[in-house]
Amino acid sequence: MAFKIDENLHPELMPLAWIVGMWRGTGRGEYPTMQPFTFEQEVVFNHDGRNFLNYFSRTWILDETGKVIKAGPSETGFWRPKENKTLEVILAHSNGIAEGWVGVYDDQTRIQLAMDQGYSAPSANIVTQGSRLYGLVEGELFYSYDMAAEGQTLQAYVWSTLKRQDVDRKSTR
Repeated sequence: MAFKIDENLHPELMPLAWIVGMWRGTGRGEYPTMQPFTFEQEVVFNHDGRNFLNYFSRTWILDETGKVIKAGPSETGFWRPKENKTLEVILAHSNGIAEGWVGVYDDQTRIQLAMDQGYSAPSANIVTQGSRLYGLVEGELFYSYDMAAEGQTLQAYVWSTLKRQDVDRKSTR
């Protein structure tokens, strides 16, 4: 699906214009401390004319037939492009974790982030390291998140492929 660049997009956000919008699709997750799972994901990148993106992601856990069985984790945050194609990202998760990320973006629709600092609420798992990758592949948003948590080394945790949604489309969940 083609996208249109919003005329109110701040000039500093132009290199990230390709990611602005609503994306939806499915993904998979696995980690040594949990059972493998499949999920549906909705991600929204939007803006209010200032020089940062608003970000929101929510998920639903699916059964083996693709039916939603329960709500999954959500994230919200802000993406702030800086000089030299650097990106600062602040995220808060519904499971009690907040993180600062630093990374880079290129002119080829690719973003790579590494966790800089994290905070875990007393009841939350402790995440010690993370790596995220976002890329536009054949018109779809590919996302992966590698994580080190609960004494495990950095390894694949979740990945998904998301299709751009019509901007007039409302969430169905």
